[in-house]
Amino acid sequence: MTDAAAPLLRLLDIMRRLRAPDGCPWDREQDFASIAPYTIEEAYEVADAISRDDPAALQDELGDLLFQVVYHAQMAQEAGSFGFADVARGIGDKMIRRHPHVFGEAATRDSAEQTAAWEAQKQRERQARAETGTLAGLPSTLPALTRAAKLTRRAARVGFDWPDADSVFDKLEEEARELRAELPGASRERLADELGDLLFVLANLARKLDLDPEACLRGANAKFERRFQAVEGKLARQGQSPADVSLDVMEAAWQAVKKEEAAG
Repeated sequence: MTDAAAPLLRLLDIMRRLRAPDGCPWDREQDFASIAPYTIEEAYEVADAISRDDPAALQDELGDLLFQVVYHAQMAQEAGSFGFADVARGIGDKMIRRHPHVFGEAATRDSAEQTAAWEAQKQRERQARAETGTLAGLPSTLPALTRAAKLTRRAARVGFDWPDADSVFDKLEEEARELRAELPGASRERLADELGDLLFVLANLARKLDLDPEACLRGANAKFERRFQAVEGKLARQGQSPADVSLDVMEAAWQAVKKEEAAG
């Protein structure tokens, strides 16, 4: 690895040039709101590269994500709000503040103690920003399952929680019954409300099992994609496609794919 200062200064200069009056028309037209979706997309692409264990792709995607930070900082600097140096200084100060056992005099903690201390420090910071309430400070733009898990984790810290996973299963069954009861002639609004309750309880169950619900669903998506593509492959070797065959034929191919996966 080499010194990061020169490449970073070059990147900042590139961003300034793109936003200059004689720069790129598209880049000059953007604002925080228009760039935000790209920032979110780049963060997901970083996560995807990690899930694929692809270091070359990870390096590339981290560069794209860094460029998003530079982009927002440049727009903020143009508005007289803050610049990239302020962003870097702020996160550096925050990390030092939240790790007194490394940078200060606090005793070394194990992972569990450090997590508790980290959350306590974050709570103090929220209070300093006048963000009151147990649930304050959770971005509404988080993926819904992730935010559900975080909301319930916050509530659990003050004792608002089920005692164990079995209790969550009971609630899950209750919500499933309520959803089923709404099915005959229910409005979309009622169905959406009941299905939302069911998904929220599933996020709680994931937390109780010490699992990330978003990661669980990503895994399920990847499994479905892999198996369905294998089903398509089986049918293609027979000169067919899913549109050509019955559901029973596709189900038989699906079960065959599952058996092949189980057999290794």
